[in-house]
Amino acid sequence: MGVWVVAVVAGVVSAGLIVALVVNPDMADQTASVTGAVVGLAALVLAVITLVHRPGTSGGGRRVVAGRGGLAAGGSITGNAIGNRSKAVGPPTPAGPAPASGQDSYVRAARDGLAAGGDVTDNALGDDSERR
Repeated sequence: MGVWVVAVVAGVVSAGLIVALVVNPDMADQTASVTGAVVGLAALVLAVITLVHRPGTSGGGRRVVAGRGGLAAGGSITGNAIGNRSKAVGPPTPAGPAPASGQDSYVRAARDGLAAGGDVTDNALGDDSERR
């Protein structure tokens, strides 16, 4: 959305500068100088805001969201029995490597979905499933 706003504003400013050039060439030079300074300042402010605030994060850390009937895990899902009448048979599977610390993550499972921030291995998922 922000890209479209910038594109529209840039188009309007460009059209305005062309009109100013046709109407009063001496004034167009000064107008272009001031416009360039204002646009440069706006770009600097936008760059600082982008560096300070990363979209999708609210204060950092891990965010895990599951819809109705969904399952979401911030890390790995390994060696589990998940769902109605599921069974895990046999020795447990060692978990994979942990997610890197200090990194923000967002994991979202939609309705009746499954999502993990890490590996999903060696599981019994769903009705009447069994891991051996």
